[in-house]
Amino acid sequence: MTRTAQVSRKTGETDISLSLSLEGTGLGTRNTGVGFFDHMLDAFARHGGLDLGVEARGDLETGPHHTVEDTGILLGRALDEALGTRAGIVRYGSAIVPMDEARARAVIDVSGRPFTAFEGSLPEATVGDFDSDLCEEFLRALANAAKLTLHVQIEAGTNAHHMVEAIFKAVARALRQAVAIDPLQGGIPSTKGVL
Repeated sequence: MTRTAQVSRKTGETDISLSLSLEGTGLGTRNTGVGFFDHMLDAFARHGGLDLGVEARGDLETGPHHTVEDTGILLGRALDEALGTRAGIVRYGSAIVPMDEARARAVIDVSGRPFTAFEGSLPEATVGDFDSDLCEEFLRALANAAKLTLHVQIEAGTNAHHMVEAIFKAVARALRQAVAIDPLQGGIPSTKGVL
C-alpha cells in the first residue's frame, strides 16, 4: 500500500506545492520563506514519520499568516488524500512531549469530523519571523482539511519557542500513531463502517 499525495493550491495570497508520504523518515525540503515555520515543519516530518516536501511563495510582506495557514490547509488535504478510505489504520493517537520547561499534549482521532480544541495560551511573541498565535491557526487549518479531531493542551512552559516546538512534535507523534497500520484491523475502524 502506497499512502502518498501530491497537492497544490494557488490563491491571490499564496502559491504552494506539497508532497507527502505517510511511510517516511523526515525526508524532503520545506521552503516557505518563514524560517521558524520551516524548522517546525522539519520537526513535524521527522517526529511524524513522514516524508514531506513543501514549496511555498506567499505575500510575506504582509506577514506570514497566509503562508502558514494555507500550508496547514494543503497539508491537511494531502493527509486526507493519502489516507484514502482510512481502512486498517489505528485511528487514535496521543503524545506528551517535553521541551526543556515546556510540555504539550496532543490527542488525535482520524474521525472524518473536523474539530480542534486548543487549551492553554502561548506568550504573545515572535519567534524569528513566526508569531506564536500562528501555531493554533496552522493546527486548525490542518485538522479541518484532514478531517481530524485534534485536542492540544499546553501543560507547561514560559518560552514561546519551546512551547510551539513541543506542540508541533506532540501533534506529529500523535498523528504517527493514529495513521499507523493496525495489524489487527483490516477494515474501517468504526462501527459506522466509514470515517
